[in-house]
Amino acid sequence: MQPLVLDTNIVLDLFIFADVRTQALREHLERREFDWLATHVMRDELERVLDYTHIQAKLAYYKLDASSVLASFDAYARIVEAAPKAPVTCKDPDDQKFIDLAVAHKCMLLSKDAAVLSMAKRLAALDVLAAAVLPALSGGDAAKPQPQTARREPSASTS
Repeated sequence: MQPLVLDTNIVLDLFIFADVRTQALREHLERREFDWLATHVMRDELERVLDYTHIQAKLAYYKLDASSVLASFDAYARIVEAAPKAPVTCKDPDDQKFIDLAVAHKCMLLSKDAAVLSMAKRLAALDVLAAAVLPALSGGDAAKPQPQTARREPSASTS
């Protein structure tokens, strides 16, 4: 199983909003194809966020409660020790714990946070793939994310 770190917004998308962009991730987690790594601090953050008024409204709308979201977290995440500070620092100190853990385990980090995603190249140099969505996987093999190649469109203007 490939280790993986999920930030809190991805967890909310996964277990509350059922965001279509998390569907493949959900399927891989259900098949136990990823080893989702988390710490007690990450779980505590999720518990705190679930108590925010606007999140409580979303939970009510989707007929969920905080305990069911936390139960899903507990069912899929493996709690590990907090990682030491990584050699790179995130502009958002709240996101540093996710980066530290991903760097320590040289694994994929899924986050929608702009501060994290802006570090993608620096994290790649530390063997961490930072992405907002689960990248395409080769032949259903969750252990081998395929590089996303950007296609360059021909320019309509001439110099």
